[in-house]
Amino acid sequence: MEFGFTTAAYVVAAVLFILSLGGLSGQESAKRAVWYGIVGMALAVAATLVGPGQGLWILSLILLGAGGFYGMKVAKKVQMTEMPQLVAAMHSLVGLAAVLVGYNAYIESVRVPGMDEAAKAALEGFAALVAHKTPTELAILRVELFLGVFIGAVTFTGSIIAFGKLAGKVDTKAKKLPGGHLLNATAALTSIAMLVLFMLGYGTWPLLLMTLLALFIGYHLIMGIGGADMPVVVSMLNSYSGWAAAAIGFSLGNDLLIVTGALVGSSGAILSYIMCKAMNRSFISVILGGFGNTSGPAMEVAGEQVAIDAQGVADALNEADSIIIIPGYGMAVAQAQMAVSELTSVLRGRGKTVRFAIHPVAGRLPGHMNVLLAEAKVPYDIVLEMDEINEDFPETDVAIVIGSNDIVNPAAQEDPNSPIAGMPVLECWKAKQVFVSKRGQGTGYSGIENPLFYKENTRMFYGDAKKSLEELLHLIRH
Repeated sequence: MEFGFTTAAYVVAAVLFILSLGGLSGQESAKRAVWYGIVGMALAVAATLVGPGQGLWILSLILLGAGGFYGMKVAKKVQMTEMPQLVAAMHSLVGLAAVLVGYNAYIESVRVPGMDEAAKAALEGFAALVAHKTPTELAILRVELFLGVFIGAVTFTGSIIAFGKLAGKVDTKAKKLPGGHLLNATAALTSIAMLVLFMLGYGTWPLLLMTLLALFIGYHLIMGIGGADMPVVVSMLNSYSGWAAAAIGFSLGNDLLIVTGALVGSSGAILSYIMCKAMNRSFISVILGGFGNTSGPAMEVAGEQVAIDAQGVADALNEADSIIIIPGYGMAVAQAQMAVSELTSVLRGRGKTVRFAIHPVAGRLPGHMNVLLAEAKVPYDIVLEMDEINEDFPETDVAIVIGSNDIVNPAAQEDPNSPIAGMPVLECWKAKQVFVSKRGQGTGYSGIENPLFYKENTRMFYGDAKKSLEELLHLIRH
């Protein structure tokens, strides 16, 4: 077989991608899983360069080198706190790539009619694929191409808005144009009509109009979602990017692109479902961009935030036997994970039970806190998920909240009009004492007030998390 190596390499790469996804489910195997993915992608790129449509070696190597260099440069500059928006940005590029590849495939396909057999035989890529298809097969290819461009365009603008909201460059409040869901529905139905016209051979304009409509849908869907729900949105956009890649894979006849796109699409959808369950959101609502709003005013919070100094927290920790630490995005911003790890080691060295409670969406990205704690060498066995530890708070002496807001907000259970009403949260207020490490009295990223800060057993440990914990660590050691 002329391209037997490419086919075999694609199979091996697909297996490596599957192993990579499987390994990422556990902290112990995550590093090995990343290497599986790196090797699989390197093999896939190499096989593609020597496979069907090979050529333009100098240009290909220049583009690979430039992309690799820029990717490395970005990776070194991006802080761990910026990972959520980086992921959203990467999704936008996948969506844009799907749109451009789809248009290129269409341009090649229209060159086929009217050409003589010698010209058809000389063509490569999509045009060569089209030249040997029956009318039915050509119709299927056109549907696949159309869907790839549509999903890619939705992913592109949706990911840009998600990036803007996560980076604080776009207002995090849910906003819709007059007409709301009706506008989205009209755009979607018009896109279906454009598909029919596209299949009937009305030329390029139905594809162009659909692309504009899809770009609008992506923008309007994500603008209509509040900042508190951005973790689910990023996961859903990840799924969209996978399905866009799979659709384009069908159009190009590239088996590996189909498999890889399906893996990304299905894994992203499963993760989104898990996160929706963790946040008590409807999966359909995520897809339609219809959540993040409330039916009435939020409950007013009464009381006073009572501050405490490092010495007060140190005294409480010295007397406590059981301690649960709840990390959040604020810990990542302050880069306090090393101080948290050292504090944990000191307390455990004195015979105290110290564990970590991780909410599924802590840090605006699934696994964000797990990565930070693993980087700081916190033992895996004391890092527990919400469902594993939530029932233990009533028997806990001290709960320490570091830079978290929504995931420890009792309003989710107490206020039906809260934007996070019904969302499962870490019930840290049930502990005997709660200390909240926080910069100031602001409401945080989502703008939702937190009644936890006003409860009788809660004390506010104000200041930069890293400096506060280092001061606390010094007092406990001495």
